[in-house]
Amino acid sequence: VQLQASGGGLVQPGGSLRLSCAASGPIYRMKLMGWYRQAPGKQREWVATISHNGLANYADAVRGRFTISGEFAEFSVYLQMNSLGPEDTAVYYCYAQDGGLELRDSWGQGTLVTVSS
Repeated sequence: VQLQASGGGLVQPGGSLRLSCAASGPIYRMKLMGWYRQAPGKQREWVATISHNGLANYADAVRGRFTISGEFAEFSVYLQMNSLGPEDTAVYYCYAQDGGLELRDSWGQGTLVTVSS
């Protein structure tokens, strides 16, 4: 699965951004899509995921500020990020899981979000 993310950029503290990701290629039973992020000098961390039946989960650090949505018929996922702070500065990676008996995890190339005044 190829994942193409977009929507990153520079935003002031308190601002908003919307990330988008589209999956393509041979896809078999897309089950989960979502976002991870990696801040400078830190390990990659989970941000949010949404299942094919609409169940969304969020990391504590973003719950209440970020909203994930998905269009599984179009293999797309979005992340609306509000009330951004400097701690949200990171490269955001799109994630997808498809497969049947054997699940397959795929990652996009990442899009940079910088929160700074």
